[in-house]
Amino acid sequence: MTKTPWLLLLSLLFFLVSAAATQIKVTNNPADQLVAALNNNRTAQKLKSLYDNPGLACIALQYIKAYQGDCGAVGGPNGKKPAESEFAQTFAPDCGVLVSTLSPITGRVLGCQSHYVGPSEAFSDVLMKNNKSLEIISNKTHTEVGAGVSSTDGVAPYFWCLLFSNGNTNSSFAVEGGVAKVTRPGCFSGANDDCSGAYDWSQTCRIWPFVATALLVVGHAFGF
Repeated sequence: MTKTPWLLLLSLLFFLVSAAATQIKVTNNPADQLVAALNNNRTAQKLKSLYDNPGLACIALQYIKAYQGDCGAVGGPNGKKPAESEFAQTFAPDCGVLVSTLSPITGRVLGCQSHYVGPSEAFSDVLMKNNKSLEIISNKTHTEVGAGVSSTDGVAPYFWCLLFSNGNTNSSFAVEGGVAKVTRPGCFSGANDDCSGAYDWSQTCRIWPFVATALLVVGHAFGF
C-alpha cells in the first residue's frame, strides 16, 4: 500500500511534464517559421506564396548534412555545393522521396553562422545577404519551397537552407507512405512535425519551471 502514493505521484508528474513539453513545442519548428518569413516577404512584393513541400524540405535538410558541419564551405571563394547527382542517389532515398517524382531545383539559398538566431532574423540577416539571394527568393517561376534547419549535434554552427522548385505541387517530391522520413538533428518544413532539433540547448531550459512547479504540487498533495 505504501507504494500507491508514489505511483500516483510519478503518474501525475509525468502527465504535467508531458503537457508542459507539448505546450512548449507546439510552435517550435524553425523550418516552418522560415518558410512563413519567406512567404511574407514574397507577398509584400506582390508575389505569390509558395507551397511548402515536405519532400523537398526533407531534401533541404539532407542538403545541409552534406556539408558535414563545415561552415567555411558555404559561399565565399571556398564555397562548395553537393553534386547534382546526390539529389537522386542520396538525398531523395534518405527522405523516402520517390526519385521518379523529383522536379528541377530552380534555386537554393544556404546560410551558416556560429550562433543561433530566430527564423525571421535568419531569413533577413543570414539568407538575404546579397543580390543573388534576393533574385532567387523573388523568382516568379518558383511554385514550391522546402526549408531545412540544422546544427551539428545540437551545437554550432547553425545551417539554414531553402530549396525552390517549379514542380507540380500535387505530385512532385512525393514520399513513400505520404510521410517524409524524420531525421535528427535538424528540422524540415511542411511535415506537421513539432521540432526543436535545430535550436540551441538553452531552449530546453524553458521546461524546468514547469518541472519544478509539478514537483511542488505533487509534493504538497501527498505531504512530502
